[in-house]
Amino acid sequence: MNLEAALTSDLALGGAEDTARLRRRDPAALADAVARYQHRLYRYLVRLVRDSSAADDVYQQTWLNVVRKIGSYDARARFDTWLFAIAHNAAMDLLRCKAGESLDDLPISGPDALELAVQHERAAALDSALADLPPVYREALTLRFEEEMKLEEIAAVTGVPLSTVKSRVQRGLEMLRSRWRGDRP
Repeated sequence: MNLEAALTSDLALGGAEDTARLRRRDPAALADAVARYQHRLYRYLVRLVRDSSAADDVYQQTWLNVVRKIGSYDARARFDTWLFAIAHNAAMDLLRCKAGESLDDLPISGPDALELAVQHERAAALDSALADLPPVYREALTLRFEEEMKLEEIAAVTGVPLSTVKSRVQRGLEMLRSRWRGDRP
């Protein structure tokens, strides 16, 4: 169990008082429910619809539907099950609108768990190696490769000549390669 789950495991909504507050359309009750489920619900929707902007839309639609349908919630059931069912239905509506795509039509060609773990480990090692670079090289590499700026744009941002930017990017890459291989110059 991860830390977030351990901290929020006792915060599950579904008590009669919480439900009654939601049914009265108490804004604080809705805020509490959103706070309790926002990360889990959003993560689920991003994985399901595979597009963060679409997941944002479905997320908002889900909470609107919760407010509209709270009267139909059966307090004997778990609130999170009811909530995720509403989210699922909203996501399926969106996927049906996307050229007839349904959950059954989604390809299963993504990376498996081992590939994801290896990618995560590599990303962490790269982040660590990048963090060890002097600030001028870290900045040059960040602007070039993470922000995808052209060298001329980096020169304008940093206020240094283009030749300096080129040498910082080149030297930064050399230092990063050296750190990546484990050589510490």
